[in-house]
Amino acid sequence: MSKALLTGSFVALITPMNQDYSIDFGGFRTLIEFQRDNGSSGVLIMGSSGEVSMLTAEERHAIVRETMKQKKPGMAMWYGCTGPTTETTIAFVKQAAAEGADGAMIAAPAYICAANEDIVEYFLEVAEASPIPIGIYNNPPRVKTDLTTDEVLRIAEHPNVQLLKESTGRVAQVAQIARAKPEMSLMCCCSPNLGLIVPIMSLGGHGVANMTGNIIPREMAVISTPWRNFEDSQAFQAAYLRNLPMLHYAYSAINPVPMKSLMAAMGLPAGPLRKPQKALRGAALQRGLDAVHELGLIQSYGFSPISRLAAAE
Repeated sequence: MSKALLTGSFVALITPMNQDYSIDFGGFRTLIEFQRDNGSSGVLIMGSSGEVSMLTAEERHAIVRETMKQKKPGMAMWYGCTGPTTETTIAFVKQAAAEGADGAMIAAPAYICAANEDIVEYFLEVAEASPIPIGIYNNPPRVKTDLTTDEVLRIAEHPNVQLLKESTGRVAQVAQIARAKPEMSLMCCCSPNLGLIVPIMSLGGHGVANMTGNIIPREMAVISTPWRNFEDSQAFQAAYLRNLPMLHYAYSAINPVPMKSLMAAMGLPAGPLRKPQKALRGAALQRGLDAVHELGLIQSYGFSPISRLAAAE
């Protein structure tokens, strides 16, 4: 293979905010170091978990500039660069590239519900214009567009396309893509409800593009390790089954609501969700707090939680 492929845990970071809803750049520094210190291979900043649709263009540019100041060897830094049009998307990609980003993740523009062929051309046009590697995000729950196997493989032929994040529920499609062996990292969303993590890793997946690594980065690094031998598969099985309650909690409501709510309760930089989204409370948040307790995360990560009762009210 001629492409340098990302492997392991690729964590889609939340966007930490101050209480006035401005961007918490100090919080970003803490979260990026938290990922680097705990085995993540890469981070995706301003993906759907980063409330990217609620950020202004100026905020998006500032986030790239400020977070790239933390770039160090050993952990890739990618940015969500999807815009409402092809031209806007290319502009976001070029700005990320100019700041030194390792790559850009692209989804179909939201709401327009364009024909698949138009979206294939969109991905290829962005890839052609990009100075940095491109990842494509097949995410029909959020944007309706649902790429087929043949369409994904057409896009993968472009030399700038280096990663696929698959968020359908079709195990058969994952198998077909794996069998074709395109030159790109084959990853999936970490939602246990889609049921793709086990098959994609068993079929030669390169890792997991995940949200749950915001709170359990070490565990997601194990779950996301490509299977090179029997020991890797056994480590995956143990980590996946043990952490299943947290994976289910992470997708108990639309992302990033559960994860950002739990991170705030654990004393991590998170802050409020931008309106109209609201943090989880009561029994909904308690489900996450119970998973934290069951997994011993306060002790293993040294979290400084706020009052459990206050968090869950």
